[in-house]
Amino acid sequence: MRIARWSVAGQPGVVGEGFVTGSRVVEFPRGLTVAAVLRGGLGLAAELQAELAAQQGDDAGRPLAEVQLLAPLVPASIRDFVAFEEHVEGVSASVDGKSEVVTEWYEAPTFYFTNPHTVLGPEAAVSPPICERLDFELEVAAVIGGAGGSNLTPGEAHSVIFGYTVMNDWSARDLQSREMKVRLGPAKGKDFGTSLGPWIVTADELEPSLDGDGFLAVHAEVRVNDELIGEDLVSNMGWPFGELVAYASRNSLVVAGDVLGSGTTGNGGCLAELWGRRGELTPPPLGEGDVVRMSVEGIGELVSVVGPAVPAPSLSRARERTRARTRSAEPSAEPR
Repeated sequence: MRIARWSVAGQPGVVGEGFVTGSRVVEFPRGLTVAAVLRGGLGLAAELQAELAAQQGDDAGRPLAEVQLLAPLVPASIRDFVAFEEHVEGVSASVDGKSEVVTEWYEAPTFYFTNPHTVLGPEAAVSPPICERLDFELEVAAVIGGAGGSNLTPGEAHSVIFGYTVMNDWSARDLQSREMKVRLGPAKGKDFGTSLGPWIVTADELEPSLDGDGFLAVHAEVRVNDELIGEDLVSNMGWPFGELVAYASRNSLVVAGDVLGSGTTGNGGCLAELWGRRGELTPPPLGEGDVVRMSVEGIGELVSVVGPAVPAPSLSRARERTRARTRSAEPSAEPR
């Protein structure tokens, strides 16, 4: 099953939510939304698909060519892991000139939270901040469904994966590098945009692609302006998705609608990895008008466009204070 959201020309503010069946989109029965179906889990999705098959013919819904696909869900949260050793190895060289994977990487699957409010769908233009090293990141994301849970075992965690989608974690590398020197982040180097799509492919569709160790053995590639930049097998992750979800749930909670990115694939899954390996900005950073095309076997193709950079208001430097521990002046009586 493929689950999607879409808009229709001439119907501003109206969002269709349902199945992609062949070359058509068909809304869920009962007026249900993607969020509701995720909460209901794969069992509800299968029930709805059977209901549609019994009630409607092959011409139900709208042709896919007549709609604009949106991000396939409004995420409850977005966690992004760094699960590909080769990516870590290459990017580390682009940061400080030393290619390495620290010992701590192998101990647990590290992730950060990014902004669920700046999610973009297929063919949408990203509006980056003013930066000099704009980059893409080729990823696969797992989408949580059903009851979710806390302190899940890997087996339990695998069972709450509703499906998968393609993810582009846009990155302003120069901003990211500065802020992470403060031992926190990434923040403004990342939170301006994350692209998801073109739809969610349910987990049962991809079960045949799991290898004997539970890794998703599908091919992924990325092109910029039709030039192949990188390709990898998603099974080159350090941990299978079930273990990523289990780790995210430790002493915490994962819920329906959570998105968990795999982290960037290796072998050119982003430009920064190549910059680190080559010691130069080749290929060049992304610029306005560039088209980034990501394809993942069994899931689909996510196409994104780089829009114009957006300047932000200026920011003052930190004030260097005396660190006095006593009051030096009476507070003002007037509110400010």
